Amino acid sequence: MATPIQMPSLSPTMTEGKIVKWLKKVGDKVTSGEALAELETDKSNLEIEAYDDGTLAEIVVGENQSAPVGSPIAYLTPKGGKAAAAPTPAAAPKPVEAAAPKPPAPAAQATSAASAPVASGGRRVRASPLAKKIAKDRGLDIAQVQGSGPSGRVVKRDIEEALARGVKAPAAAPSAPVARKAPTAATVARPEARSEPLSSMRKVIAQRMTEVKPGVPHFYLTLEVEMDAAVKVREEAKAMELKVSVNDLIVKAVAMAVRRYPKINVSLQGDQVVHHGSVDVGIAVALEQGLITPVIRDADTKGLQAISTEVRELAERARKRALKPEEYTGGSITVSNLGMYGIDQFVAIINPPQASILAVGAVADKVVARDGQMVIRKMMTATLSCDHRIIDGAIGAEFLRELRGLLEHPTRLLF
Repeated sequence: MATPIQMPSLSPTMTEGKIVKWLKKVGDKVTSGEALAELETDKSNLEIEAYDDGTLAEIVVGENQSAPVGSPIAYLTPKGGKAAAAPTPAAAPKPVEAAAPKPPAPAAQATSAASAPVASGGRRVRASPLAKKIAKDRGLDIAQVQGSGPSGRVVKRDIEEALARGVKAPAAAPSAPVARKAPTAATVARPEARSEPLSSMRKVIAQRMTEVKPGVPHFYLTLEVEMDAAVKVREEAKAMELKVSVNDLIVKAVAMAVRRYPKINVSLQGDQVVHHGSVDVGIAVALEQGLITPVIRDADTKGLQAISTEVRELAERARKRALKPEEYTGGSITVSNLGMYGIDQFVAIINPPQASILAVGAVADKVVARDGQMVIRKMMTATLSCDHRIIDGAIGAEFLRELRGLLEHPTRLLF
């Protein structure tokens, strides 16, 4: 009898998965532990492995189709059994494609076909809509760009890197001049809106934010931090050819403040308050598809250089959707930094099951009062969001006060 291969649950928030690519075809022999398919979850791309030896007899869920966790995606015959004569993939339980739009007019169809990026030899290039638009606007031949997204998909950063390298559009073939009439209002087509299905990541973000914001009673505490000393530490590290950013200093300071005020290192699970024994700090990383928070484990015990290296490695693998579930789950508190976008101040929504999140703005020169005199200092605004069911205002205020002390006197981060 054929054994079903079920859609596995590869992360705590996963309810369905999308098959990006089958690595085996019907009739192939497989061994236990061998990769069968590439799967897109809500957070990363992972491989599905076989648990038994045998022959891939049938594929139920085809490429670019989704299925709920636990449902069969293929069938495997035992070792020595016979496979089906030919693959007969059935429709997926939940296709990811949106409903077919109304067929466009012939002129619109011709325009669409002409604008679709095609590589040499007629091979269609896989690229995100944003990447296509940027390439078209900048006159870049997208077929010359190597994609770094899932399954080699060309994404925004690939286009930007190609432009930085100076990749140019192919020279247009000479043609005889053609007289053109000026377009009239009747002949100019208005650009139509387009729709696309939510990605797996964006679906989970939408679901969790909808549940958290009405369900978790947030309160917010804001203060300003003088960052002159912290910036000086970063400059001294740079002079020693060490890559330490202001954000790395913030992560270290947050971890030490959590260690010194453990009442903020809690989460609510049912009717139990969990007091975490370690300090694990999440880092919000923006992706083209949404947001993910890789976690720096035991951040309070690590030096600035170690934190800097780990943050960069995790962020890079997050952008490649290559993180393992244990690398982005759990955590004591999350740091969300939008300072690099020029944002002065914002409030963030708590990332469950955590009970707090720190929103950090830009470090900027401001006029402040010191000893009755107006002086210019490098200031940063930090806003702490807390779950009021298990954290009170006084606890949050003590934590923020300690955080400010650590950042304004960063030598304390060494002890």
